[in-house]
Amino acid sequence: MTERLQKVLARAGLGSRREIEGWIRDRRVSVDGQTAVIGQQVTPQSRFMIDGRTVKVEPNPAGLARTLLYHKPVGQICSRHDPQGRTSVFDGLPRLRGRRWVSVGRLDINTSGLMVFTTDGELAHRLMHPSGGIEREYRCRVRGNVRPADLQRLDQGVRLDGQLCRFESIQAQKSTGSNRWYQVVLREGRYREVRRMWGSIGATVSRLIRVRYGPFQLEQGLRSGQYRELTPSQHKRLYRFAQTDSQVKRPSHAKRSQAQTPAEKKPANKGQKARRSTLRGKPRARGATSGA
Repeated sequence: MTERLQKVLARAGLGSRREIEGWIRDRRVSVDGQTAVIGQQVTPQSRFMIDGRTVKVEPNPAGLARTLLYHKPVGQICSRHDPQGRTSVFDGLPRLRGRRWVSVGRLDINTSGLMVFTTDGELAHRLMHPSGGIEREYRCRVRGNVRPADLQRLDQGVRLDGQLCRFESIQAQKSTGSNRWYQVVLREGRYREVRRMWGSIGATVSRLIRVRYGPFQLEQGLRSGQYRELTPSQHKRLYRFAQTDSQVKRPSHAKRSQAQTPAEKKPANKGQKARRSTLRGKPRARGATSGA
């Protein structure tokens, strides 16, 4: 049985699929003594080297992988290193030997909330890839005069850099003066997409919190700057979710929900509730809150 090189190395926890493809382009990876190329097919018997060092690839890394849920505070960056010396989300994660934490998506420095980290780069790739259509849910505090017609535009889609972007659902919540809270869901993770979409209708996002990523909820007991590791049974369910969620199809525009006020808000059906709570468990939070 053969598999693509970057997929095998990512699954072994050596880095994200994108990172590994960069190493291959830079001629830092070799297979069986020969410089590797992107898309190269390898076997369980193949021998791998990165930067001249031999790396071991476990035959069944799924049983060895680890996944964390992390509550990111405002002020942390999602890069591993920063020339300005700012605090990174990676600083407070557990130390690893022979593997790396790979973030499932990113949040900008002014956004807080749920982040997912795993040592399986291939799993991270599946959870991030647009073809999976995995939902991201945010709470947004929005400043500006937002009219029903504006919400309809966001529901139908606005163009950002030539790409059509839209919220799968918009739910209006409490308001405080000129600010109003909304709960929005989208299936993509483009650069600052939520803020830019609100900006397209003349509104400003003054606070942004990610409260869900796929089946993961931001748990109340998980304080800012803390993380919780998935249990083995939750991890197995996560792999099943990642394998099957790519089959989820985007709802057609005719069936998509319109923006709702609190009075119009419809409860999620039983199937949706079950799907969102699939991996939930009692939080066993660890890690110190960042000083950033």
